[in-house]
Amino acid sequence: METINNAKDVKNQYATSGNLNTRISIHDKYSTNKQGFGNFIVSNYKIEEGMKVLELGCGTGSMWKGHEDLIKKCSKIVLSDFSEGMVDTIRDNIGEAENIEYKAIDIQNIPYEDDTFDIVIANMMLYHVPDRNKGLSEVKRVLKNGGLFYSATYGEHGIIEYLSKVLGKYGVEDTVDKSFTLQNGVETLSKFFGKVTKVNYEDSLAVTNLDDIVDYIYSLSNMTSLESIPRDEIKDALAKHMKDGILNVPKEYGLFISVSI
Repeated sequence: METINNAKDVKNQYATSGNLNTRISIHDKYSTNKQGFGNFIVSNYKIEEGMKVLELGCGTGSMWKGHEDLIKKCSKIVLSDFSEGMVDTIRDNIGEAENIEYKAIDIQNIPYEDDTFDIVIANMMLYHVPDRNKGLSEVKRVLKNGGLFYSATYGEHGIIEYLSKVLGKYGVEDTVDKSFTLQNGVETLSKFFGKVTKVNYEDSLAVTNLDDIVDYIYSLSNMTSLESIPRDEIKDALAKHMKDGILNVPKEYGLFISVSI
């Protein structure tokens, strides 16, 4: 994932689903772990009958597709995003139901009363939050005692680190925001939650069509150094690292499960 430095950048990057869909599609197509990161995340959710669930930074909402059984268990589920445009996408993807609420929400100012939710979810987004301590204090505030907070993130040795090595001569740097990663997430979350468990997801990309990885690269807002470089030149640089027609790209993802006490 790329670094996005402020709230305006976040809104611009995720105002529509185009760039995000580009990044999701390469994972869908080339991931070596066929479970899928979204399915892995959802498989860890402990949603019981009658629970109230809040998801922050829901993205396209695609992870809920095929999991209607979990949605039906909820007495109320709020699917939200910082971007109004993305909220519309979530609604289009999931559809209307009596127990589903769609809302634009800033994690730093969650518009619900204390002890409202049994579960809060904030996947692949905490590194974007300007005041993360404020955001996490808000999550803890709206969680019931004993409630669960799920927060997936990346590690520091994944796709961008690899691309920065392969394309370093073109000015590509590893500018990944390392403020909330698999390496330091436990320390961050432990300030607010009593018990924090990290669950790693083993995966990589095995890319056979370099056009797809080039599309992915150009969807990243921090790859501006490549704008003046011909696309074929980037493809040639990547091709030098292929073995038996496959470009093997490391991935490092996982999930934190925190308990509110």
